[in-house]
Amino acid sequence: MNEIEKYNEKIFEEIKHIDEEGNEYWEARELQTILGYKEWRWFANVIEKAQIACSQSKNNINSHFGVYSKIVVAGSTTKPIIDYKLSRYACYLIVQNANPKLKVVALGQTYFAIQTRRMELTEAEYEKLSEDEKRLYRRKQTKDGNKLLYKIAVIKGVKNFDKFTNAGYKGLYNGETANDIAKRKGLRYREEILDNMGSEELGANVFRITQTEALLKKQEEKSEKKATDTHYKVGKEIRKTIQKLGGTMPEQLPTPTKSIKEIEKDNFKIT
Repeated sequence: MNEIEKYNEKIFEEIKHIDEEGNEYWEARELQTILGYKEWRWFANVIEKAQIACSQSKNNINSHFGVYSKIVVAGSTTKPIIDYKLSRYACYLIVQNANPKLKVVALGQTYFAIQTRRMELTEAEYEKLSEDEKRLYRRKQTKDGNKLLYKIAVIKGVKNFDKFTNAGYKGLYNGETANDIAKRKGLRYREEILDNMGSEELGANVFRITQTEALLKKQEEKSEKKATDTHYKVGKEIRKTIQKLGGTMPEQLPTPTKSIKEIEKDNFKIT
């Protein structure tokens, strides 16, 4: 198999780490290997350029390039080496400053350019995105939002997450569960329904997720029933709001011909 064929849409996700607070990060040494830099000194130069770009963009370098040392085994001895915990934005800056002649760098530029659409996007910036980019952006919001939602739900006593999740869907989709939505969309078994929504439908679910999280934070007692009821009520209220505004009900919105995974795969094709 051609060496470059090993690099697909999952390669950068496979080396992603999640810390104890649910934050994602990449280790510079691992990214160095993926991008094809054989020597750390050359990759360190790229990191330095990326840090300069970060600073010039008025971003805090330490927030995106967390330097730390770790011990590695070299033969029969051990030695400390420098590494970085990189944010997604830091990775984006690194691949933008890496050697463009390396084919894997080109993949990284495509990947991080699309994925580094953060919560601070203005309405004007969002409207400039294509529908596929809007979907990728909203899908990332649902992923990040669900991580926080489920984390707070555990604290509030939720154990039956199928019931908790379906409560939100049932409120928003007029009684439909996740399985009902999947069947209506004609999805395969265990295919992710959020990967098969357009940007408008994803937007409604982002609102459901973030508003439920905000209300659960205010919930004082540890009650699975109350948390589940809250999720349902939020979904129901969002549905009422859509109806009042004359919007399209989420179950009436069309299912895109391509899933999120197919869009990501297309962005990693090498021509």
